[in-house]
Amino acid sequence: MRIVILGAAGMIGRKLALRLGALGALAARPVTGMLLVDRIEPQGLAAPFAVETRAADITDPAALADLAAWRPDAVFHLAAIVSGEAEADFERGYAVNLDATRHLLDALKAAQCRPRLVFASSLAVYGVPLPDVVPDDFNLTPRSSYGAQKAIGELLVADYSRKGFVDGISLRLPTIVVRPGAPNRAASSFLSGIIREPLNGLSAALPVKRSMRTWIASPSVAIESLIHAAGLTPEEAASARSLTGRGISVTVDEMIDALREVAGAAVVARIQDQPDPAIERIVASWPQAFAVDAATRLGFPVDGGMKAIIEAYIAEELGGRRAA
Repeated sequence: MRIVILGAAGMIGRKLALRLGALGALAARPVTGMLLVDRIEPQGLAAPFAVETRAADITDPAALADLAAWRPDAVFHLAAIVSGEAEADFERGYAVNLDATRHLLDALKAAQCRPRLVFASSLAVYGVPLPDVVPDDFNLTPRSSYGAQKAIGELLVADYSRKGFVDGISLRLPTIVVRPGAPNRAASSFLSGIIREPLNGLSAALPVKRSMRTWIASPSVAIESLIHAAGLTPEEAASARSLTGRGISVTVDEMIDALREVAGAAVVARIQDQPDPAIERIVASWPQAFAVDAATRLGFPVDGGMKAIIEAYIAEELGGRRAA
C-alpha cells in the first residue's frame, strides 16, 4: 500500500501522517511507502515503511503528473486555500481549490493507477436557506467562493469515479475544534481560538453572536474519519461518493460553558466579544446540524461531546496543563 498525502504540512495532514505511521497499515494492508507533499516540504517521520517528503506547487500540472507517476494506492487530498483566504483572493482560491483538483484527477487518470482518493470537502458547500437539520441528500448551494470550489471538486471526484479513473470519496469534514498552533485565515478559525487562546493564557476575539450554532469535530475524529473513508470497500464508497462527516452540533455559548466547566471562569473571561460582520455573514451561511445517515451507516467515528474535546486538547497539546 503506497499512500500520498497532499497538504501534509498542515495540521490535519501532519496528524494523519503520524497516525498512519503508527498504524503501519491501511484497510488491513501494510503500508509500504508514503509520500508527503505540500508547497513547503513537510516534516518527515519515523515509520516502519519508507517516507518521502516533497515540496511541490499543486497548481502545476507537471508536478501532479510526477506525483501520479509514483503510482499510489491511496491519495488524501487535503491541500486547500482556506475559506477566508479563498474569499479574499478569488484567483488563487480557484487555482488551488479547483484547478489543482482537476489536474490531480487528470494526472491519476493518465497514470492508470485508480487509487482510493479521499477528498477533504467542507460544510461550506451548503448555503442558506437551510433546514434546522440538513439531510444527506440536501442540495449544494454554496454562498462563498470556497464553498463553490469544494462543491465542484465533489462533482469532479464523483464523475471521475463513475468513469473508473479513481475510486473516490468526498468527505465534508465538520469544523475542526480545537486546532492546535496559530490561527489561520479560515472564517471558522475563531471557533478554535476561543478555546485554545484562553487555555494558553491569551485573550480571544469572538466575532459572532454567542447563540450561533455550528457542527464540529475534534482533530482526532477528523483523522480517524479520513482513514475510515480510505478503508471503505469499493461498494461502500460507491454508495456514498460525497457525505458529511459525523460531528456534534453546539452553540458558541455551549462551547464556552464547557470551557468554564473544564477550566474555570477566569479562563473564560479571556474571551472578548468583537463583532465582525464579514466573518458572521460567512459562518452564518453554513449548516448548524446534520442527519448524517450515510456516515453513521458506514461506521464513521464521532466525538463524545464538547467537554471531551476540550479535555483531549489539554491532554494531547498542553501536556495536561493549562495557563491559570
